Amino acid sequence: MGMNHTPVSDRVHIGFFGRRNAGKSSVLNAVTGQDLAVVSEVLGTTTDPVYKSMELLPLGPVVMIDTPGIDDEGALGSLRVRKSFQVLNKTDIAVLVIDGSLGLQPEDRALLERIQDKKIPCVAVCNKADLGKTDVSALKCPVVFVSAHTGEGIRQLKECLAILGKTGESCRKIAGDLVEPLDFVVLVVPVDASAPKGRLILPQQQTIRDLLETGAVTVVVKDTELADTLKSLGRKPKLVITDSQAFARVSAETPEDILLTSFSILFARYKGDLESVVKGVTALDDVGEGDKILIAEGCTHHRQCEDIGTVKLPGWIRNYTGAEPEFVFVSGTEFPDDLSPYKMIVHCGGCMLNQREMEYRMKCAADQGIPMTNYGILIAYTQGILKRSVEPFPRIAAMLRPV
Repeated sequence: MGMNHTPVSDRVHIGFFGRRNAGKSSVLNAVTGQDLAVVSEVLGTTTDPVYKSMELLPLGPVVMIDTPGIDDEGALGSLRVRKSFQVLNKTDIAVLVIDGSLGLQPEDRALLERIQDKKIPCVAVCNKADLGKTDVSALKCPVVFVSAHTGEGIRQLKECLAILGKTGESCRKIAGDLVEPLDFVVLVVPVDASAPKGRLILPQQQTIRDLLETGAVTVVVKDTELADTLKSLGRKPKLVITDSQAFARVSAETPEDILLTSFSILFARYKGDLESVVKGVTALDDVGEGDKILIAEGCTHHRQCEDIGTVKLPGWIRNYTGAEPEFVFVSGTEFPDDLSPYKMIVHCGGCMLNQREMEYRMKCAADQGIPMTNYGILIAYTQGILKRSVEPFPRIAAMLRPV
C-alpha cells in the first residue's frame, strides 16, 4: 500500500486554526506548495473546514485541514466557529496561525489553551514575519516565524510538523502482535452486497497488510470455504479472524484450540477502546421497551438493503432483549453533543475515523455516563460468543469470566 493509498484514518491530521485573516489559508498553501484553500482579503473567506489528503515531506501521508476563523461573528459565524472546534477532535497536530502584524490576541491565547487541554501537539505560526516580528514569548509551545507571502520560515515549519508527527506515532498493531513469523492466519471474509465489487473492505486490507509485515502467512477464504480449508491446510493456524456477521458459523467450525476473533474486535483494540466497548455491551441486559439506542456509523457509504446498522443490528437487539427500543441513526461526522437521551450507543468499528476522533467519541460517552459498544462486540455478545472472541486478549477475557 503506497503513500497515496494510506487510509485517511491512518494519516496524520494537521489542522490550521486561528482568527479570521491571520493567514491560515495562505500558510497552508505555502506549506503544501498548492492552492488548496481560497485566499482573500475579505474576513471569513473560509466558511467550512476544507480537507485534503496529500504527501507532505518529510512527514509522509497527511490530511491537511483548513478551518473557519475562531472569531467569526453572528449566528452563522458561531456555527462556523463550532465546526472549527469540532475539527480539533480529529486533529493530531494543531497549527495556531497568529497575525504577526497585530500580535497575540485574547482569542489566540484562549484557542491555545483549548488545544493544550486536549493534549494535541501544537506549533504556533507567527505569520506576516516580513512586516516585523511580534513578541510571542508568552506562548508555551514551539513558535515559527513565517511569511506566506515571501516563503520565509516555511521549510522550518515543515520540519517542526515532521518532528511533532513522529513524536505522536505509535507502534500499534492490528493483529501482528498475536502471531509469530510464518504462523498461519485464516481470514474469513463473506462476499456480500455491502463490499464494493472487486475489493476488500478497508479493515480487511489493513489487517492483511499488518500480518504481512509481521511475516505471518495469511489465507483468505469465504465463510462457506472455512471448514474445507482448515482440513486441507496441513497445519493448524495460530489464529482465525472473521467478519462479525459470520461469527456464529465460523465459531462452530473452528476447533476450540485455535484462537478466534473478529475484525471488529481487532479494530476496537487498534483504536484503543476494547476494554470500554466490552464493558459497554453489558448495558444491553437492561434495555427495555421504548429505550433510545443511538447507532452511529463513521462512514457515509450508500446504505444497502439489509444494511448491518439500520436493519440487522436492530433485529439482533430486539431478539436479545425481547423489547422494542427506539433506534436513532447517525453517520459520518454527525455525533450528538448531548448523549443523555440514550440508554446506550452502538458504534461501527470506526475504520474511517482516526484514533483521536474515536477516543473523543468514547470520552463524550464516558463523561456523560452513557455505555458505548461497537457492532462486532454487540453481535458476538448477542450470539453468546463474545467470551471466545476475546480469548486472544487475556486481560479482557478475565473481565467476562465472572459473568
